[in-house]
Amino acid sequence: MARERKILKQILGLTLAILITNLFEVETNKFQETNMASKFSYIDEPQHHIRQRRAEPYTDYVAEIEINTSDISVINEMKIFLNYLIQNYFVIDNLTIVDLSFTTVCNMLPGTTDYQCNCENQYLWPCDKCTKYGRCNNSITNNTCSCINAYPNNGQFCRPISEMTNVTTCQQTATAKPTTTAKPVTTAKTAPTDKPVTTAKTAPTAKTATTAKTTPTAKTAIAKTTTTVKTPATVKPAQPPPTTLTVIKMSMRINIIFETSLTMETDPKYKSYVANITSAIEKSYKNLPNYIQRSVHVIGFRSGSIIADYTVTANSTNLNVTDANTQVSKTLEGQGLPLTQDAFANSVETNLTTKNKYYPQQNVELKCTLPNSVTGTMKWSVNGKDLAGSSAKYTISNDNSTLTVNNASESDSGRYSCIIQSSPIPYIQWQTVSIQPLPSIIVDTTNIQLLCQNQTVPLTCCADGYSVQWFGIPDSDVMINSGSGCFTLQHKIFSTNCTSKEIFTCRLNMKELQTFDYSSRTVQVQTVNKYDCIHNTLGVGKIGDSVTELCEKGQEGLITYQCKQTKDLKYDWTEVQRDCVVQAIKDLERRSEVLFVEEIPVFMTDLRNTTVQNNTVITQSAATVQTIVDILYTIANISQTINISRPVMEDFLKTVEIIVSDASKNTWTELNNDNKTENKSTELLQAIETISDRLSDDDYMINETSIQLHRKRITNSFTETSSLPNSHTQIVIPNVLKPTLITFIIFTKLDNVLPTRNTSNNDNKTSENHINGDVVVVRVNEAINNISFTFDTTDTSLKNPQCVFWNFSLDHWDSTGCKVKGSGNETVTCECDHTTSFSILMSLVPVNNLALDIITYIGVAISLASLILCLIIEAIVWKSATRNDTSYMRHVSIVNIAVSLLIADICFIIAAAIGNPGQPTPVDTCSAVVFFMHFFYLAVFFWMFISALLLLYRTVMVFSQMSKTNLMVIAFMVGYCAPFLITVITVASTAGPKNYVSKENACWLNWKESMALLAFVIPALTILAFNLMVLIVVVCKMIRRGVANTTQYEDRHTLVVIARCVAILTPIFGLTWGFGIGTMVSQKLGIHVVFAILNSLQGFFILVFGVLLDSKIREILAGKFSLRNLTSSDRTRSTTAGPSTSGPGLFQRIRRNVYNISEANAFSGLSSSNSSSDAYTSLNP
Repeated sequence: MARERKILKQILGLTLAILITNLFEVETNKFQETNMASKFSYIDEPQHHIRQRRAEPYTDYVAEIEINTSDISVINEMKIFLNYLIQNYFVIDNLTIVDLSFTTVCNMLPGTTDYQCNCENQYLWPCDKCTKYGRCNNSITNNTCSCINAYPNNGQFCRPISEMTNVTTCQQTATAKPTTTAKPVTTAKTAPTDKPVTTAKTAPTAKTATTAKTTPTAKTAIAKTTTTVKTPATVKPAQPPPTTLTVIKMSMRINIIFETSLTMETDPKYKSYVANITSAIEKSYKNLPNYIQRSVHVIGFRSGSIIADYTVTANSTNLNVTDANTQVSKTLEGQGLPLTQDAFANSVETNLTTKNKYYPQQNVELKCTLPNSVTGTMKWSVNGKDLAGSSAKYTISNDNSTLTVNNASESDSGRYSCIIQSSPIPYIQWQTVSIQPLPSIIVDTTNIQLLCQNQTVPLTCCADGYSVQWFGIPDSDVMINSGSGCFTLQHKIFSTNCTSKEIFTCRLNMKELQTFDYSSRTVQVQTVNKYDCIHNTLGVGKIGDSVTELCEKGQEGLITYQCKQTKDLKYDWTEVQRDCVVQAIKDLERRSEVLFVEEIPVFMTDLRNTTVQNNTVITQSAATVQTIVDILYTIANISQTINISRPVMEDFLKTVEIIVSDASKNTWTELNNDNKTENKSTELLQAIETISDRLSDDDYMINETSIQLHRKRITNSFTETSSLPNSHTQIVIPNVLKPTLITFIIFTKLDNVLPTRNTSNNDNKTSENHINGDVVVVRVNEAINNISFTFDTTDTSLKNPQCVFWNFSLDHWDSTGCKVKGSGNETVTCECDHTTSFSILMSLVPVNNLALDIITYIGVAISLASLILCLIIEAIVWKSATRNDTSYMRHVSIVNIAVSLLIADICFIIAAAIGNPGQPTPVDTCSAVVFFMHFFYLAVFFWMFISALLLLYRTVMVFSQMSKTNLMVIAFMVGYCAPFLITVITVASTAGPKNYVSKENACWLNWKESMALLAFVIPALTILAFNLMVLIVVVCKMIRRGVANTTQYEDRHTLVVIARCVAILTPIFGLTWGFGIGTMVSQKLGIHVVFAILNSLQGFFILVFGVLLDSKIREILAGKFSLRNLTSSDRTRSTTAGPSTSGPGLFQRIRRNVYNISEANAFSGLSSSNSSSDAYTSLNP
C-alpha cells in the first residue's frame, strides 16, 4: 500500500505540474516572462468511501499545488483549463481528478517584500494563523479570518469552512499591518461519479484579474486536488489530455450600430447577443479538429459597428476556422445579426506602449510585437481609420512595427490597432490609449498688490489630480498642503525690506511635463503705498483694478473682484464675476473629454447622481449649469456613431430636468444676458435633439416631473396627449406614408431656458415675446408633411399667438411652415409642415406700447410737480382756510392724500428704474421700494376713503357733532395704521419664500407665486366701491332736493349739476382707478391709454379740483399776494348771478339745499341765515 501511494503521488504531482505549466504556454507571448514554479505536497492520509452503486472501495488522495506567477491574469487561463476539465474526462491510468479548488491567493504589497494572503470563497484562516501573522483589515469572527499579513513558511493554506466548526477559541490580537485587499481567486471543484468526470463549481472572471497590479513573484495561487485510485478492472480506458492548450482570442464585426446597452452584462440584449454568438460558434466549430468543445467564451462588445470579442480553446495553434466562420456568419444572419465582410479576426488586446499615461504635447509611441507564428503585412489604424499615408501627425517606422503620435492632444485618444494581414484571418493587436486632459493649474491671483508693512499673505495654487510645488520662494516663507490638490505659500513681507515686485512659480511635480508651458503658473506680488481699496487677502488697489480669488471649498474656479465705490461713498472690492463650478461636476467634465462610447452608460449614471445630490448648489450657479450643458453637448456628439439605450436617456433627461427647473430660472437669465454664454440655452436644445436621433429602436416612454419622452413606431395616424402635471399638450399626425419611428419630448419648464428672439426682433434683451406654453421636440426617421399641436397657454393675459420652431441656422425662433390653426382663451392650435430640427412653442406678445410708457412718465412728472405746488399752497392758506372742524378735516385729508401720493409716485419712478420688462427683478433692492410704494398707495386710497366718509357724514348726519380731536384720531388711524398693518402682514406672510415682490418684468407686488398683489387690489377695490356708493348717495340727494335756489339758467338743469358733481368727486375719491379693472379684462390699447392718462395725472387733478377751483383759497392767495384781480370776476358774478357753479360752489349749493330742508324740520329755533352760513362754511371754507 505504501508503494502504491508513493507511485500515485509521483504520477499525480508530475502530471498536474506539467498540465498547469503547459496551460500558460498559450498562442501569444503574454506570459513568457512569467516566473512559474510548481510545488506539490501530499497532505492527507488516504480515505475510504463506499458508493451505493459501486461494490468496490476506492482511495482518495488530497494534494496541494502552489503556482508562483507575476501576472494575475493567468487566473483567466486557469478558467479555460477548468472548463476543459469539465468537458473532457481527466483520467491517468487508474487515477481520476474528482475535485479541484482554488483556496489561497498571496499578493506582494507594492514597494515592499511583505505579503498578504487572502482566502477564496468557502475557505478561511484558522484563528491561530490570524493571531500569529496578524489579520488584515477585518476582525476575527467565529475564531477565523479571511486574510493574514504574511506568507506562511510551513506550507499552510486556507482551510475549508466546514473544517472551522470546532476550532479552538483564541485571543484576538491587533492587526500587524494595514493593507490593500487582494484580488479574489475563485474556487473550482470536481466530484466523483460512476464515470471519470470533473465538474467546475466556480471560475474567476476577467474583471477580477485585470485590476491587479503586477509585481515580481507577487501572486501565489494554490489549487487543492482530490484524486481517486480505482482498480484497473473497473477503469475504462481514456485518451490522455493534450499537453498544450491554446486559447485563441478572436473578434467578429456585426453590421449593426453599437448600442450602449451592450456594455451592461445584465441587459437582456447583451445576454441575447452572447447566447446567439456562443451557440452559432459552438455549432460551427464543434467538429473542427483540435477544437475543445464548449470552450467559447464571449468577453464583451465594443463599438465599430459592433465588435464582439471572444475566445475559443484548442489543443493546437493550428485551428482552421475559415469554413466554420462562413457557417457562423450564415447562422447569425438568420438570427438578425448580420456580419460585415471580412468580419473575423484574431484579435488580442495588449500593451502597445510601455507608459500608463500620456499627456498633451507628448509623443505617443506604440510598438507592435508579433508572435513567431504570425506573418504578413503590417498596418496601423485608429478607431477603424487606416493611418497609411496620413499627415505629419503620425510617424510609422520603416518596418511598420512602430507608430508615433506626434504632439498628442486629447482628440488623439482612441483605439489603436496593429493589423497583420495573415491567412486565413487577420491578426490584430490593439490598445485603447487615453491622452489625459490638459492639467489645469489654478492660482488664486496672478497679480496682487500689498502695502509695505509686516504681514503674511497666502498664495494658493491648485491642480486637481496632480501634485504642485512653489518655486523661487524666500527662506522665510512656508508652504502648506491645503488639501484637495492645493498648496498654499505663506509669503511674508517685511516693512524693512520691501521689494517692489516679486515673482513666484507654481509648477507640477512631474519632470516629464516641466518642459511644457502648461506645467506652471506665475504669481506677481507688488508693494505699493497708495490705494483706494484694501482687503486682508485681496490686497490693495485703485479704482478699476481687478483681482481674483479661489472659489470656496467644494468648488473649482475663480471669483473676480473689482475696486469700486460703494453706496456709502466708500471704496471696496466688489464681486463682479463668479466662475465657480461644483468640484464633482468639474471632475466629470474632465472625464468627458477623454470618454469612449463604451463608457457612456456608467458616466451618465455618475452625472445624474452627482447632479441630483448637488441640486440646490447647481441651480444657483451659472458656471456649473454651463459646465453641465457642455458635458451633455459632448455626450450627444460622441454618441453619433452608436445608439443610446433607455437607461442612458433616462439619466440624460433627469440631468436636463434639474438644470431647467424653476429654481434655475434666474441662472438662465444671467446666462442668456451674457454675451459669452447667451448661446448655452440653444446648445442645450441642440444636444437634446442630437441625442434624440440616436435612440435605440425600442418602443418606450420616460416620464420625469417636467419632461415626457415617448418613442414609438407608427404606421398610420398618431395622437398623443401629455401626461405631465398641468399640461395637456396634444400632438396629432393625421397620416404617415410608411412605418415611421417617432420620438417626441415634451418640456414644461424649457421656457425658463430658451431665448425669445424671433425673426422680427433678434435681440433677446429687447424682445417682447414670451414663451407661453410647453416646448415640444419631435424627431422622426421619415419625412412628415403635416403635424399639429395644441398647447395650453400658461399666461392667459398674453395675446397674438405665433407658432414657431427654433431655427439653428438663423439662431432664433422661425415661423416658416407653421401657422396658427385656432386659438381660445386657454389653448392655441398650431399646424406645421415639417419636423426637421424642430421644436415648437407658442410665443405671445402682450399689450405693451411705447406710447403708454411716455404717457405714464409725463403724467407722473406733471403729478409730482402738481403735488408739490399743492402742498405749498396748503401751507400758505392753512391758517386762514382751517377755521372750523369740517374745513380743517377737509384740508387735512387733501394734504395727506398729496403727501402719500407724492411719496408713492417717487417710489414708482425708482421701481421703474430698477425693474426691466422680460428681465428678473433684483429682489433685495426691489423689496424696500415695493414696501413703501405698497404702503403709500394704500394710504392714498384710505385718505380718499376718509374724504368720502367725511362728505357722507356731513351730508347724511347734518346736526351730528364730533370733536376735531376724535375726527383726527379716526382719520389717522384709518389713513396710516390700516395701510401699515396690511403691508406688514403681507411682507411677513411672504418673507420666507421671498415671494413678496415680482420675480420678473417689474418691481411690484408678486402675483404668480404668492398673490401678494391681492393685498393691494382688495383694499383698493373695496374703497373704490365705497366711494362710488357715497357719490351715488350725494347724487340721489341732489336729485331729490333739486336745485330750486339757483338762479342761473344752466344751473336749473339737474343733469348738468350732477355731471359737474361727478366730474369733481371722481378724482378726489380715486374712482379713476376703476379703469384698472378694464385693463385686466381687455387688451385693447384704448382703455390702457385712458387708464394711464387718468391715473398718472391724479396729482394734477387733486391740485385743480381740490385746491385751485376753491374760490376761498383763491381769495386767500389773492389777499396774501395783493392779487385782487384774481377773484374780481368771480365777485361780480356772485353779486349779479349768485354763487359760482365751479368747484366748491357746487358743494355750497349741495350743502345749502340739504341743510335748509333739514333745518325747517329739526332746528326751528336756529337762525336760518346763520345756520345756513355756518353749514356752508364748515364744508367749504
